[in-house]
Amino acid sequence: MKGKEWYQADDVAEEYDSKRFSRGGRLIDDREKKAVLDALAPVEGEDVLEIACGTGRFTAMLAERGANIVGLDISEAMLAQGREKARSAGVADRIEFLRGDAARLPFPDDHFDAVFAMRFFHLAETPAKFMAEMARVSKDVVFFDTFNDRSTRVVYNWLLPMGSHLYSASQVNRLLDGAGLRLVDDQHDFLLPYGFYRKIPNGVAQEFRDLDTSLGEATIGPWSVGDALASVSYWTATVDDE
Repeated sequence: MKGKEWYQADDVAEEYDSKRFSRGGRLIDDREKKAVLDALAPVEGEDVLEIACGTGRFTAMLAERGANIVGLDISEAMLAQGREKARSAGVADRIEFLRGDAARLPFPDDHFDAVFAMRFFHLAETPAKFMAEMARVSKDVVFFDTFNDRSTRVVYNWLLPMGSHLYSASQVNRLLDGAGLRLVDDQHDFLLPYGFYRKIPNGVAQEFRDLDTSLGEATIGPWSVGDALASVSYWTATVDDE
């Protein structure tokens, strides 16, 4: 089972966080949350839209920091997990969860201060359309991540139940240009693929993460190893009013 059918299954939603963010996967969770906060903070009082909010990891985190946030996802099972997470964190009053299609966002133009999507574009069937919609409803910031086509992810990609679309930097730049967005920051991380970290215990995960980070920060002549071979990139853009 692949794609939308896999993603919307009840058992996938129930086990999503525990399978991906336990063991060494907790380091992935930490890094992704840092990337979101780096791009969007400060969020207190800001109106934020999260596309493909899944189980609400980021939705609840931003609500705890004072954001007024809408979480949109195609999976009702994932949204149920998000609502429970929001209730447990005591921030349900700051979040509205909606089931919807990212290709046809049910909001007017310039409705949010920031729009972001994590773990989304590798599954996007029509990425240009999704990007255009994100840009349309944002007044300012658009933030997202991609899996990259010059990384170990190329090999790991064959093992995923859904398969992933891998992007080059030039492809991302074309998406941004087509949506009227201007890139303001990009960060590249994880030479080792996510699947590796999920398989190793906490006790050794940090040692591998430290090595991964050191290698990613290394340079060969004018080239950054991380920029060239990282499996994940985080992209921060802004609506180009020019």
